Amino acid sequence: MLNPIVQFHGKWPFRRLLGMQEPFSVLFSFFNFAAHWHGMTRVQENIPAWHSLQPYYMTFGYFGLASWTFSMLFHTRDFPITEKLDYWGAGASVLYGLYLAVIRILRLDLEHPQHRPTLRRLWTVICLLLYTMHVCYLTFWSWDYTYNMAANVVVGIIQNLLWTGFSIFRYKKYLKSWTAWPGMIVAWIILAMSLELLDFPPWHGLIDAHSLWHLGTVVPTAWWYSFLIKDTQDDIAGHRLKA
Repeated sequence: MLNPIVQFHGKWPFRRLLGMQEPFSVLFSFFNFAAHWHGMTRVQENIPAWHSLQPYYMTFGYFGLASWTFSMLFHTRDFPITEKLDYWGAGASVLYGLYLAVIRILRLDLEHPQHRPTLRRLWTVICLLLYTMHVCYLTFWSWDYTYNMAANVVVGIIQNLLWTGFSIFRYKKYLKSWTAWPGMIVAWIILAMSLELLDFPPWHGLIDAHSLWHLGTVVPTAWWYSFLIKDTQDDIAGHRLKA
């Protein structure tokens, strides 16, 4: 009878390739990195630099690049510093996603009317304080895995609800298929995230549920940049019609 595969300190045993502890998590993290890189290139090519949302979308990309770089490092070798960078990077990326959702949905990027710059600064300060408190708690109080997961899930759920509601409202108003993309992307990500619940032993010591979750986020990441570009182009066209 074959001995069952067991976890050690919550981790499955993997075969190492080129020194990488979880090679397919590294590979699929790289796919996500590439999706952000390509998306940022498309943003620069298709959204003019003068548009008020362009720097926010580029910053979204930089957070994505940093997050997936830290993910590649962590899954290559699990050291205390690579683990911290992975968790901090993921937290920053998720929180920036919420920050961006509020900026875009409420159009806080615009300079008029006069109250918007004040609200934008207030929202920026709130997010910076939340992230600083999050990192300080994990660093100086307790490296709490349950808390970290709960914090990211709560921020992610709020962000997903905002984009889904925004998507439904705009689709009902304009009846354009691309306005429904955010809600569809959210649904895709939720399905991909459900892979984490499977938590099965890695196939052939290489591919586990966590690596498949990373793979499942590649397409929605590329799709998301398509939405950002389409949404901004529609905004520019609307301004031209008004002019």
